[in-house]
Amino acid sequence: MTTDLSTSPLTAPAEQAAPWWRGAVIYQIYPRSFADGNGDGTGDLAGVRARLPHLKRLGVDALWFTPWYSSPLADGGYDVADYRVIDPAFGTLEEAEQLIAEAAGLGIKTIVDIVPNHVSDQHEWFRAALAAGPGSPERQRFWFRPGRGEHGELPPTDWESSFSGGTWTRVTEPDGTPGEWYLHLFAPEQPDLNWNHPDVRAEHERVLRFWFDRGVAGIRIDSATMPVKDPSLPTEVTPDAHPFVDRDEIHDIYRAWRAVADSYAEPRVLVGEVWLADPHRFARYLRPDEMHTAFNFDFMMRPWDAGELRTAIVSTLDAHGPVGAPPTWVLSNHDVTRAATRYGREDSSFGFVARAFGIPTDLAKAQRRARAAALLSAALPGSLYVYQGDELGLPEVEDLPLDVLQDPMHFRSGGTDPGRDGCRVPLPWTSDADSAFGFGAGTPWLPQPANWGDYSVERQDGDPRSMLTLYRTMIALRRSEPALRGEEFAWAAEDSADILAFRRGDDLLCLVNFGATPTDLPAHLEILLASSELTGSQLPTDTAVWLRVQ
Repeated sequence: MTTDLSTSPLTAPAEQAAPWWRGAVIYQIYPRSFADGNGDGTGDLAGVRARLPHLKRLGVDALWFTPWYSSPLADGGYDVADYRVIDPAFGTLEEAEQLIAEAAGLGIKTIVDIVPNHVSDQHEWFRAALAAGPGSPERQRFWFRPGRGEHGELPPTDWESSFSGGTWTRVTEPDGTPGEWYLHLFAPEQPDLNWNHPDVRAEHERVLRFWFDRGVAGIRIDSATMPVKDPSLPTEVTPDAHPFVDRDEIHDIYRAWRAVADSYAEPRVLVGEVWLADPHRFARYLRPDEMHTAFNFDFMMRPWDAGELRTAIVSTLDAHGPVGAPPTWVLSNHDVTRAATRYGREDSSFGFVARAFGIPTDLAKAQRRARAAALLSAALPGSLYVYQGDELGLPEVEDLPLDVLQDPMHFRSGGTDPGRDGCRVPLPWTSDADSAFGFGAGTPWLPQPANWGDYSVERQDGDPRSMLTLYRTMIALRRSEPALRGEEFAWAAEDSADILAFRRGDDLLCLVNFGATPTDLPAHLEILLASSELTGSQLPTDTAVWLRVQ
């Protein structure tokens, strides 16, 4: 099959200079689990600063930090109490500024999370709203409403939470009586903000400037499609006019944010978490006056199947081309079952609804496929995201004791959903179990498997066959190969039902074998990199290769 992208904005010649973010390798840090600098069992900014040499050697261009702000951690930090304060578990604002500067000194930029849909129930605005009572100006910043029923005992709508269950919680008023309900599309500890209120808009723009002024190169926008609600609060959800997802009015918010980002001498970058099935609706967020890039969840959630991934690549490039935005490619993140486990399952796709305890997996097969998937995604035009630990081939930890689980998705499902803790287990740096495998001197906030040292940086460093070596080599080639620095892309003649094959530039060919048997390699001048050992002149199953061709 062939797809002509020669007229797409994505096919700019490789020699043209492009903004850094169009082809960047961006490494996601979940601070709580990256490295513990003070020995209290929780990852922190001191730990990240100490491990910057690892990130420099890996070759990444930027770090994306999930929320490091003051938070009760009801949802892993996505319940923000104060955007201008670093949570004491992670460090101080001064340490954050030092980290941003030290990373920049190594040529590594910083991206931070902003969560516009909601705040923590410990945020000063929400505490003031509870104290002020019904009808107060303080409550207008949120979605407080009287309940239905004779005594207001029923929630205003029957909307379902992203974390299972309902989306409304009833408060006790200052006089002790049952009172109004407030909206939370996630956990009750995360009250939704009312984006029709000018205070909400003005405060977020101030927060953007606060972090941009401290050297942050960009922001990642959490749950970017959800902040705007239908003010009539319809009781039912219909696909034609969703009351709180992807409403047309939301684009005014991001146009205003883009104006803030563009006001700096070195314009800042907006990256959206945009979960939408419709690629055309998705692309609207990437118009020239809105976000620069958005996460490509379609590619990440597809199963290990040539046809499925080919469809995701085609639809991604087709959606991004008309707006001239670069695609993003990612295999895992802090919400999703790790690729080095997921790809070994009978159903290797990802979906929150299908997540359950006890799903069998073939870890050896998953590792092999995760290696091939890394080369596949790194060869595609656009930016590449790497979730911490994927460069080590970390599997999902699926046997965590129930009494250590902390994710609200687990508890709000009634215990049927294992939640996201399994992809958030602290990283292994060394093979020394007594130091929590180099994570830190204290007992880590989530227990690590006994074999975690086998995946450690120390164990993999210098091993030519390790996942870490593969990632280091792959990222270095992305930077050094002109074809991979550019944005040219075309399907190759070798593309078939079981083989994904595409060309980058004039001389680089990427092949991925999804079939059950090895396939002959085409004529080539040089093998640049293979995800697994090749068998003579054949490409084994579940293997990817980059070839230099004529």
